[in-house]
Amino acid sequence: MVHVPTRGEVPVRLGPSVDPLIPPIGPSVMSADVYRDPVRFELERERVLNKHWILAGRSETIPDAGDWLTFEGHGETVVVTRQPDNSLAAFHNVCQHRGPAIVGDLTGCGARRFTCPYHGWVYDTTGKVVGVPEREDFDPAHLEGAAAPAVAADEWGGWVWINMDGPGNAKPLVDAIGPDITADLGRYRMEDMVLHEVVEWDVPVSYKAIVDGFNEIYHTKELHGVSPEWVKAAQKTSFHITGDNYMCFVPRAEVLDRLEEDWDHHRYAICHYVVFPNTVFNCNPEHIQVFHPIPIDVDRTRFLCWQLIYPGDQADPEYAAYFKKMSAHWAGLKHVVGEDIAIYEQLERTKRSSAYKQHILQGRECKIADYHANMDRKIQNPE
Repeated sequence: MVHVPTRGEVPVRLGPSVDPLIPPIGPSVMSADVYRDPVRFELERERVLNKHWILAGRSETIPDAGDWLTFEGHGETVVVTRQPDNSLAAFHNVCQHRGPAIVGDLTGCGARRFTCPYHGWVYDTTGKVVGVPEREDFDPAHLEGAAAPAVAADEWGGWVWINMDGPGNAKPLVDAIGPDITADLGRYRMEDMVLHEVVEWDVPVSYKAIVDGFNEIYHTKELHGVSPEWVKAAQKTSFHITGDNYMCFVPRAEVLDRLEEDWDHHRYAICHYVVFPNTVFNCNPEHIQVFHPIPIDVDRTRFLCWQLIYPGDQADPEYAAYFKKMSAHWAGLKHVVGEDIAIYEQLERTKRSSAYKQHILQGRECKIADYHANMDRKIQNPE
């Protein structure tokens, strides 16, 4: 039987007893420079992207000791390896001799050592230097304790997460995600899900413009052509700001009557979670899209869309029906994301325009306003 998430003991997030805007920020304006200022982007790299937890990949990619994956983004390259005790170790993929990447492949299995392809320096799976050709020609003091700098790594929800701030400095992952999201998103049991497909785009805009697109539903009528029934149901959407992160619950029009009898958002709503700074979970009742805009430069983003499903045997009629329904819905959602990509291409045309100066935000775009205000706070007062 396919798992069907339900609200359980999680608080009610929708309905007449819940304030739909938490907190009620109200209409506002913000500068367009947050998307295109290269100086600001460097500050974000240093003070936000390198100090917060970001996705590196799925745990199922590296199930056994010696398996590894690499993360590439915002100028950083990191190797994450599974250790014999099933823990993770991560380190910057930078040879400490003269700087090339130590590991070329994006994933692999069963490694005991990594060897730099330039001069043959050897690293163990934690990033420690364990072999230097012609060691006698080096000053021993220069090699003492040599290692690729460590990166914090942890797992939650079947995902591998990394934090450039390093072990001992990074805030614990579950604290960063926070109790609201770990409880609410946790109802989906992503650790039991499997990867169905990953779709990737190279997008010519800031990663924050992509996060913004998933922080509001105002665009859905014009861009996606949703039905009047969808629009009417979506007016009951609730928005929640929880620490650095965000939740949003959009009633599903086709089951609105059942939702109003039982305010179970997991069963009857689209549940949406944003983990600051750039991880978005879009949860339908029985499958999940994870939107992962990885910044490459100030106005260039590698955008991944991961589709997670529950595993099963297609010889089982019940599972086959689930898989068929999920596949049809996923095909439609890929079309919807394609429409989002088309808007990012329109933003490319205007991103340097002298007429593009600010955003005028309505009250239901509160998550966008708070997201950028939070980014400002972290740039000005790094943790």
